Amino acid sequence: MSEAQRTVEFGSSVGLHARPASALAKAAGESGHTITLTTPAGKKANAASILTLLAMGVNHGDEVTITVEGDDADAVADSFATLVASELDAD
Repeated sequence: MSEAQRTVEFGSSVGLHARPASALAKAAGESGHTITLTTPAGKKANAASILTLLAMGVNHGDEVTITVEGDDADAVADSFATLVASELDAD
């Protein structure tokens, strides 16, 4: 099993609230990989869990580190990093 990490700025303009958390949790669950988000302060969240994501208190522009475990971790980390950095509040 491989592991990959990416560090990105959180892109949603209003921070990590219900809509972005739902989108991230759905993508993490569908990936079939273990994906963890970590803040510089050391808060960690299983990206497949909406509740743990919401508890992180991430705001727009905050840096988060994405860790992906599983086969093809690099490709999944790239894709998830793009999602985290995007505006997830758009209709």
